[in-house]
Amino acid sequence: MSVRIDGEKSGEVPERSPVVRRILRGPRPEAVPTLIARACTLVGVLDIAGGVFPRFRHSRMHRMAEVLPGSFGPFAAALSLSAGVLLLLLAHGLRRRKRRAWRAAVLLLPAGAVSEYVYRHSLVGVLIAVALLVPLLRHRGEFAALPDPRSRWRALANFILMGAGSVGLGLVIVSVHSHRMVGDPSLSDRLEHVLYGLFGFEGPVDYTGNTSWTVGFSLGALGLITAITTIYLAFRPEHPAAQLTEEDEARLRALLDKHGSRDSLGHFALRRDKAVVFSPSGKAAVTYRVVSGVMLASGDPIGDVEAWPGAIERFMDEAKAHSWTPAVVGCSETGGEVWTRETGLDALELGDEAVVDVKDFSLSGRAMRNVRQMVKRIERAGYETRVRRIRDLGEGELERIRRAAEDWRGTDTERGFSMALGRVGDPADGDCLIATAHKADAEAGAYGDLKAVLHFVPWGTDGASLDLMRRDRSADPGMNELLIVAALQAAPKFGIERVSLNFAMFRSALARGEKIGAGPVLRAWRGLLVFLSRWFQIESLYKFNAKFQPRWEPRFMVYASTRDLPRIGFAVMQAEGFVNLALPRVLRRRSRAPRPCAHGVAERGVRTPSRA
Repeated sequence: MSVRIDGEKSGEVPERSPVVRRILRGPRPEAVPTLIARACTLVGVLDIAGGVFPRFRHSRMHRMAEVLPGSFGPFAAALSLSAGVLLLLLAHGLRRRKRRAWRAAVLLLPAGAVSEYVYRHSLVGVLIAVALLVPLLRHRGEFAALPDPRSRWRALANFILMGAGSVGLGLVIVSVHSHRMVGDPSLSDRLEHVLYGLFGFEGPVDYTGNTSWTVGFSLGALGLITAITTIYLAFRPEHPAAQLTEEDEARLRALLDKHGSRDSLGHFALRRDKAVVFSPSGKAAVTYRVVSGVMLASGDPIGDVEAWPGAIERFMDEAKAHSWTPAVVGCSETGGEVWTRETGLDALELGDEAVVDVKDFSLSGRAMRNVRQMVKRIERAGYETRVRRIRDLGEGELERIRRAAEDWRGTDTERGFSMALGRVGDPADGDCLIATAHKADAEAGAYGDLKAVLHFVPWGTDGASLDLMRRDRSADPGMNELLIVAALQAAPKFGIERVSLNFAMFRSALARGEKIGAGPVLRAWRGLLVFLSRWFQIESLYKFNAKFQPRWEPRFMVYASTRDLPRIGFAVMQAEGFVNLALPRVLRRRSRAPRPCAHGVAERGVRTPSRA
């Protein structure tokens, strides 16, 4: 394959130097930020221990604990606890080289050092703060990452997590002074005392001596930190999440018109909750979404393959500027080779995409017997199918299909990211194909005789890629099989020669693990996948796809480091809708006037990670 970087003559890509590779690898934490973050974490933990456990403050660790930043004056326990919690909160941002975390740490550490000197005249306490402050100032250039997109849920998540942590720590603080308690308060009394104390009020638990003051100030400090951090996250300057603009969408459509036949997932780049970076020449682009600090691209880059390196370099630059973890989900083998060569990232095979060649598809033969019998049975039950382009449907019928697809969705939120368009019936998507199943009966439902819907997006000029599958739960089983067969049989009149169906995750492991001679490791791996299929439809998707005798095209995930895989996996699950932090469906307000016809629907009934 001949590939070139934008602006260079066509030919093989020159081998990049190790320095360039390290730059393009993006936001891997450097040694200095990581060490500083770990030091902040250690000091923060010691601070919290010194504030919570009185025996710790008076043990052999006393000399160290009493001089930690913030541990001074008559409120030593509360201040030590506050400093520890703040340092723990800042450590994560410092590890990701965030500029705002650096500024906060630079303000906090001198304040702790000055307080140590003024209140305790402790040079050791000053030295601990300075020991952290000096490398922060010396390596300030390492902490240049821009803020993440603002999330309206981050303040709420902080309040819940910090509140739960404060209640837990508060119970420990109240309980470790049991030898000074008056009487024997119950667990409910202690919990009530904690809740009152977080809001600055006196609770039902009483102590002898000055312990009541120590506990009261400690609980008040926890409540204050929870309130301050929540208010900050709610009202901090907004750094909005990037979205696809109309101009970006127009440029992407132009690239798809020229190069859309290369990747079956190309049209899904037009999701309007994605952002995009273009190559310097504008001949290629990478679309992405940022989820939990992961810059997640999907599919192959859009456009001329010779310009892919330029778009990939821009993607990596953006990831480095924000200290995001770069990742790609669902790219092809060619895309994976270019990504790994240009960036030094690694690749992992995720599974296989089922692709049916229309000219080779037939219901005849023993292999298709089950599908053939199911389709015939449903047709005898009175169902009929219609396959049309979106532009050939009237607005009234489109609206009915949209409402039905949303109502038949099996989850509170839309699913899909890398292999879902996120809308149905947009005027700009007139080439999309829609297959519907109908049954005329006396008891027509809320959507008339409509019983099931399949939506396909264009794959170049001669292909289609399955987007969503929805059906009325009261309809006969086999609606999806019926509509896929109908779409494949009608494909020639639309000039469609190939159809991409569902993505089968870890298909090769499932297929090889059930064959004779499979080893114990492979059988164990298959057993785990079958177990996980209870929640993620891994095995059922594979078996569903296999019914149509497709050819299998491997798909890959590209990632920076093995240690990033859990984080990337969680981000993918969030993007695909398997992990949801949104409001319940009944509490969400429907949007009536989004950008052209975006009342759409996002998920296929059975694709995944994304086409699930």
